[in-house]
Amino acid sequence: MNGVKTLSGKTIVVGVTGSIAAVEMVKVIHALRRRGAEVRAVMSDAACGIVSPEALAYATGHPVITKITGLVEHVGLCGDGGNADILLIAPCTANTLGKIACGIDDTPVTTFATTALGRGMPVVIVPAMHHSMYRHPGVTANLERLKGWGIAVIGPVIEEGKAKISGQAEIVLACERALSGLPLAGKKVLITSGPCRERVDDVRVLTTRSSGLMGRELALEAYRLGAEVTVIHRDRLPLVRNMFAESAGEMRDAVHRFLSEDCCDIYISAAAISDFAPMPVEGKIRSGKRQAIELSPLPKLLDEVLAASPRPFTVAFKLGSDTEIEARHMLKRGAAVVVTNAPETMGSERGSYVLISGAGSLALSGTKEEIAHGIWAALLEANAGS
Repeated sequence: MNGVKTLSGKTIVVGVTGSIAAVEMVKVIHALRRRGAEVRAVMSDAACGIVSPEALAYATGHPVITKITGLVEHVGLCGDGGNADILLIAPCTANTLGKIACGIDDTPVTTFATTALGRGMPVVIVPAMHHSMYRHPGVTANLERLKGWGIAVIGPVIEEGKAKISGQAEIVLACERALSGLPLAGKKVLITSGPCRERVDDVRVLTTRSSGLMGRELALEAYRLGAEVTVIHRDRLPLVRNMFAESAGEMRDAVHRFLSEDCCDIYISAAAISDFAPMPVEGKIRSGKRQAIELSPLPKLLDEVLAASPRPFTVAFKLGSDTEIEARHMLKRGAAVVVTNAPETMGSERGSYVLISGAGSLALSGTKEEIAHGIWAALLEANAGS
């Protein structure tokens, strides 16, 4: 998580309450700081009994607030004109949820929450408790009430009879989204990502070197920017809608199903979709003998999307060593933007790309996360979010 400093210049107040998940917060704070954030911690008495304030002081680089003093720390950070940009309450117990929902502030954390909500600053809550507590109708109602106030609620993960705190990546991503300004709010983004695998026999497949990293980073960046994101791939990403597809046919069916059921504003074709497929053999082809595999061409999914009416704002990816002429042809057929790259970028964590549109071309290079950040910045400039 050392890539783009998405939280640079931002101050995050982390409110920690009395769940055993409080022991995870040193790691979460370090992750936020690696993304560029300044972090301050405030703890309830119950939290101080689980994790030492000194541990969070070490993690944040600042003294930890364990009581409200004459310095009115809650006002200086989360009040009108305060220094903080967001309040993150993680872990948040059922007790604290109820107090915030009822406007009760008898702990340092709930006092910060009351102040932050009164100011109207972003608030993210990450619940953690036993599953039976999470199912309590009062807790459920409190969560819905907080969501109605614009509070982002992340998780929890239901495992082993517990509503466990969401993972570090999900918490950081939620803060990034809350602080992005949400330029893609209300937009539905569909991304195809990763390799396809075409069955040869019961044990063998034809595929590519694609890792799916570019598609994943594009999806995460779209989520940060406020979009409702769906990814069609063989993977699983946090906080987005995942649709599984292994072969080109499954990916094609999933895309058409999505386009027929949902209004897709932006479609990004970042997957290495198979151009050919063999006629699969039942069983296993015997080894030790020369084999001939006949490949049949597959329909071009991108062509079908470009022919759709209405057509979403479409971003095409084109792989090859000399692709500008083909990219220009794609633009004439309806693609809004074409992103070209060379074969050596497949499966790599870094790469060089050229973004081509009617306005000209833009060269991008770096990690896949940096490339995704640059692509979305260019798309927003091209009014993809309008």
